[in-house]
Amino acid sequence: MTDQQIIAILESAPERIKAFKAEIAKVIIGQEEAVDLIVMSILCQGHSLLVGVPGLAKTLLITSVSKALGLDFSRIQFTPDLMPSDITGTEMLNAQREFVFHKGPVFANIVLADEINRTPPKTQAALLEAMQERKVSAAGKTMDLPHPFFVLATQNPIEQEGTYPLPEAQLDRFLFNIRMDYPSALEEIAVVQATTTNDKPEVRPCMSAQEIVELQHALRAVPVADDVVAYAVSLVRKTRPGQSDSHSVANDYFSWGAGPRASQSLVIAAKAIAMMRGEGSPSMAHIREAAPAVLRHRIAINYKAKGEGLDVDALIRQIL
Repeated sequence: MTDQQIIAILESAPERIKAFKAEIAKVIIGQEEAVDLIVMSILCQGHSLLVGVPGLAKTLLITSVSKALGLDFSRIQFTPDLMPSDITGTEMLNAQREFVFHKGPVFANIVLADEINRTPPKTQAALLEAMQERKVSAAGKTMDLPHPFFVLATQNPIEQEGTYPLPEAQLDRFLFNIRMDYPSALEEIAVVQATTTNDKPEVRPCMSAQEIVELQHALRAVPVADDVVAYAVSLVRKTRPGQSDSHSVANDYFSWGAGPRASQSLVIAAKAIAMMRGEGSPSMAHIREAAPAVLRHRIAINYKAKGEGLDVDALIRQIL
């Protein structure tokens, strides 16, 4: 791809993304931040963890995203008895008595891993390996997953009995932790009015897989000033307790801070924000805007923070 082609793609990106969000708005009322972060995840070729109470249209949001992008979609409902082969696929004997590999639901462009903390670590690891490698090894073969490939995993924050929390090393594989909150009163009225009639808005494809790949490639080509990269690294280093450049908040309230992958995620997320708004090269303000979603699942708060009723978002705001 030439420089002129990349520039043309970057110039057209805000309008393309605006059209995409208009399609999503046909069925999703509010939740603008969640929609923006999902768009950013796709542009950054990353995966996201979606956290919210039941009934906030998490599944509808993801199915609408797949329709608007014209991509293959599959949903995996994680349960305690789910096996790795239920995700990746398995060999089956056909009529000719030959073993044929039948691909599992992970072989889709967008995969919704519903309640990922409901299944044991062995099954979680099968999906997380596919996320990291973008390949599946089964039946003695290694098969590439489709491109683009994006996983959105959901967790219910209020029901933790009988769950298997993702280890911190696995959480670090997710680009964003997206929090979905209750809608405002006006938004909730609009939701009820829109969903209790016979009218069913149809989400139409407004972008192709090839266009998404072009946007992803162009995003990587966006230049970033050295001081913006240094700021992102400095911000992440301040979250690590016991270091020479630690923030006092980290020393007082964090058990451990974010690793180097967080610095990479901050920079690529800042690029996505700049691309979506047509603002050219990312700035420190873009880094700060992306920080909560990038850092909240990569930081562990200690008992002192919990005892004082502080949550990780409030502490990140103090560091910012």
